This record gives sequence, structure tokens and C-alpha cells, in this order.
Amino acid sequence: MTKEENEKRLSYLKTIVSRLPEKPGSYQYYDENHTIIYVGKAKNLKSRVSSYFHAEVDRFKTKVLVSKIHDISYTVVNTEEDALLLENSLIKKYNPRYNVLLKDGKTYPSICVTNEFLPRIFSTREINKKYGTFYGPYSHVGSMYAVLDIIKELYHPRTCKTLLTKEGVACGKYKVCLDYHIKKCLGPCVGKQAYEDYQKNIMQAREILKGNTREVLRSLKEEMLRLAEELRFEEAEEIKRKYMALDGFVSKSEVVSNTIDNVDTFSITSDEKIAYINYLHVSNGIINQSFTIEYKKKLNESDEELLQLGIIELRNRFKSNSKEIIVPQELGFELEGITFTVPQRGDKKTLLDLSIKNGKQYKFDRLKQAEKLNPEQKQTRLMKELQDKLHLPKLPYQIECFDNSNIAGTDAVASCVVFKAMKPSKKDYKHFNIKTVEGPDDYASMKEVVHRRYTRQIEEEQPLPDLIIADGGKGQMEVIRQVIQDELNLDIPIAGLAKDDRHRTNELLYGFPPMHVELKINSELFHVLTQIQDEVHRFAIEFHRKKRSKRALHSELDDIKGIGPKTRDGLLNALKSVKRIREANMETLSEVIGPAKAKIVYEYFNKEEKEAL
Repeated sequence: MTKEENEKRLSYLKTIVSRLPEKPGSYQYYDENHTIIYVGKAKNLKSRVSSYFHAEVDRFKTKVLVSKIHDISYTVVNTEEDALLLENSLIKKYNPRYNVLLKDGKTYPSICVTNEFLPRIFSTREINKKYGTFYGPYSHVGSMYAVLDIIKELYHPRTCKTLLTKEGVACGKYKVCLDYHIKKCLGPCVGKQAYEDYQKNIMQAREILKGNTREVLRSLKEEMLRLAEELRFEEAEEIKRKYMALDGFVSKSEVVSNTIDNVDTFSITSDEKIAYINYLHVSNGIINQSFTIEYKKKLNESDEELLQLGIIELRNRFKSNSKEIIVPQELGFELEGITFTVPQRGDKKTLLDLSIKNGKQYKFDRLKQAEKLNPEQKQTRLMKELQDKLHLPKLPYQIECFDNSNIAGTDAVASCVVFKAMKPSKKDYKHFNIKTVEGPDDYASMKEVVHRRYTRQIEEEQPLPDLIIADGGKGQMEVIRQVIQDELNLDIPIAGLAKDDRHRTNELLYGFPPMHVELKINSELFHVLTQIQDEVHRFAIEFHRKKRSKRALHSELDDIKGIGPKTRDGLLNALKSVKRIREANMETLSEVIGPAKAKIVYEYFNKEEKEAL
């Protein structure tokens, strides 16, 4: 598009904007092919749409959207609620490119009560309303089966898939199945259970599925007392059994006060890309619906905008008629006849906290599922988390960590391990023999090693790390800083992992002066950091042990010029010790290794005597 064409496009759009009414409604943006690319809603159409064309718009994604707009249409409605409903329906109808994308992670199961002569009750993921009434969906499958179990225990609905008819039952067409013999079905197919009794059970099961357990309990109690007054104690005992079973189920499932009735609760948990909106419905003090949806963000939408959209979507989906909605924040919009509550304490605040907890758990589960399919996603997340914790200028893709090892200053060594994308890169590990430090001086040893490491990296034009971690506290960090910043004039972030008096890593340090960085010790990031620390410690100890073992195995024969390992081993095998070799005469040595090499060995051990003569 040329500059002149773009100016003509913007002029046309601004003309449309200037004519927009100052009323609530929904607006639609079209691209050059007259395809809807964005649907929005507004209290004031003119004010809202004109904001997209202000010169001071600084959101990159919004600028991209505006660059694609070639036409605008709008629909005026009576209220903001109607605008929100219209926006929701248009988004679902046209699925515009720049609107948030509603993503249901999977098909959740529901409970079906069929429309048959003798209805069945079962779980299913296929919704076809001509077959029956569906309750759900249930995002927590365990809760669904708990409801099904209590219904089966109380009412014994039939499980067979036989197509039963009134006429067939009347003429004895059917036979009882195994469920009847094991007392899981009362035999309505052969008239063992009256039709009216079966339908009464199904009716009460429907009430339980709706969440009206209090009403069912009240009805059972009244029937139990009536039967007792009529001296029908066996029947009253059976009703009491049902009452006690249902009351126990209610007690376990009731998480809020029974004073809360017919209330919706919504919460939102979001990050840069996705928002998760959780919905809880409470009836008679019992949560009988819990569901979470996710919206994929396209234009940096605010939590308030997404929560409004989620409320409309979920209330429509579950056909909620609640007159009160509990939310975590003021939303700045109204629904006719609905009260919005932002609780600060009490039972409603407990309910809101539970909704937030469910939303966070759903987000965590989705994240884990994605990371199983794409392990690199987890590594990127951990790098981003560490970057945010330390306020690093870029992702810490390459992390290097140093450690020293010696015993009273002897066999002093150091090691450097390299992690790339939060995974060990063993081909890049380095060992160092300490060359300039005498005695056990960890700080001086660290200074030597860091200087050698990065001087060489610079000379060989090798990539420098994005983060250096010191296996120690403030002292080690300061030594590394002196080399990196003062001597080499490099700008590499430095962190430290400090240990407690039990030698257990307990804090992450960063900055100068070093400050404690808040990090949960049971978090994934903390586990990765301790893995880096354990790895550098293992690598240093392993090298130190090899060096120590090599020195312990060193023989004086190794210092004799002209005597190799094979000759050395032959002498030791024959004469057993260096002392005996030293004391042996030429004849003995010649028998073992020949006269030429025997002369070298004999002269080496007897040179002091020759010098004395």
C-alpha cells in the first residue's frame, strides 16, 4: 500500500468515526476483503472507536490491527449489557482474527437423564438433547462420579440399554438382569418396582443433579416421619438410610455457608498470552457447577474486558439465572437485575478464593500438559522466570557456575560447569589446576580461575555467559565481580547460591551489594539452581579425587629418564618395592629388564655414592 493509498484509507475511516453515535453498541472492523477481523463493544461507540485512531496509541498489536482496517460497521443497542451479548455472539459466529480466541481444552463429561419410559442416568461426552436432559459439564471428573455414586446408592436407576416400553413391561416381555440379583436394580422392567416409585426416584435424582439437595433432604425427612407415625418402621428405616447417605454426601461437598443460594462466582487468572476464567455456581450452600475456560489474547486485552466476556459466555452456556455475581474486582458494567459483589471477608470471600484457586490449578494443569508435549516450553518458562526474578536484560540461556576443591591447600583445583537452556552442556565443562595460589585460599583461587576462563573466552571470541553463578555467598560474588567488572570490563550478571549452617542451599543472592531474592525452595526454578550447584560441586570433587589418586600412585621410578611405564611395572612386579630396586645389584636388575636399562636404574640410585667419591 502506497503512502497516498494509506492516507486515503485513514481519511475514509475517520469520516465513518465522526458519524458514529454516542450510544452503546457493538462495532466491527473489516479488512480489504471485507472480512470481519475484529468485533468490539462500547458504552459510547464514538468515543471507543475513535480511540483506535489517536496518534498517541502505543500498543504495537493495536497499531497492526488499525493498519488492516478498511471499513467499519456498527450496531446500536439499548444497554451495555445488550452490547456485550451482541459482541459475544458475533465473536463466536465470525471468529475474527484479532479477537480473543475461546479455547475449551477438551470435551468435559456431563450426566444424562434419558427421556425413556424408564429413564437411565449415566455419564457421557456426547451432547444430543433429543435423547434426554444433560447436567454439567463437569470439569472435575471425580466430582461427577461422586454424584453418580450417591444417585446409584440411593435410587438404583437401571443400567441396561434395553429399549423398555410400557406395553412390554405390562405383558412380561422382559427378564431381570444380573443387577437385580445383586440388588443394584429393583426390577422395574418386570414390575418388581412400581412405575410411580421409579419416576419419583428419578425426580429426586434430577434435584440432586441440579444441586437442590436440601430440598431432597427435607422431603426425605418428612416422608420418614410420616411412615414412622403410620408405624411402617421398615419403610421408614429404608428412607432413613437414604437420608443419612445423602446428608453425608452433602456434608462432604458443602464448602460454603448454606445461607448462600443461587449465586455465580467468577475469577480470572491471566498471563501475557492466555486468560483463564473460572466459574462456580452455588445452590443451597453447595457448589454444583465448576468450569474453567481460556481465552487466547490477541490485543493485550485487560482482565476486566475478558472477565466481562467470560461472564456472558458462561452464564449463557449454563443457563444461569442467578441474581448475584461474585467477582474479584469492579467491572464497570451492569447487567439488568444483577448485583455484582466484590467480597472482602466472610463466606463469599471464601467462595471467591476457591474460584481463584481452581483457575490457578487449571492453568497449572494446562501448562504441565503443554510442557509434556513440548519440553522446550518448560525450559523457556524457567529461563523467563529467572530473568524476571533477577531483572536480567535478556534470557539467561547460558549459565556458568564455578567451584574450588582442595584439602588444606594441596592438589588445589577448580571447575566450571555450563548450562544451556537450563540443561547441562557437558562438552563445555572445564577443569582448572590452580597455578598461582599457595595454600588454602578459595578467594584467590576463584579469582585466578575466573580471570583465566574469560580472558581465554575473549581471545578465542567464544560466547560469554548470560549469567554467572557463584557456589557460595557474598565473598565469592565479590571476587568474581572484581575480575568481571573491574579487570576485564565485562557486563555479565552475577548471582550467588548461599548455604545454611547445615550446608543446605537456602537462598539466592543477586546484585551489589548482594540482596536476597525471594524464591520458594520447593519451586521448579529453585530445584534447577540447586542442580547447577550440585553439578559444579560434583565436577570439582571428581577432578580433585583424580588428581589426588594420581599423586598417590606416583612412583620414584617415574622420575628416571629413559624408564617407561612398562619397565617400571616389570621391576615392581619382580622386586615388589622401590626399596628393593634401590638395593639391587646390576646382575639382579639385568635379569629383570636387561643390561642397558639396568645400568640406567642402577646409576640413578647410586649417583649419590659416585658423587661422594
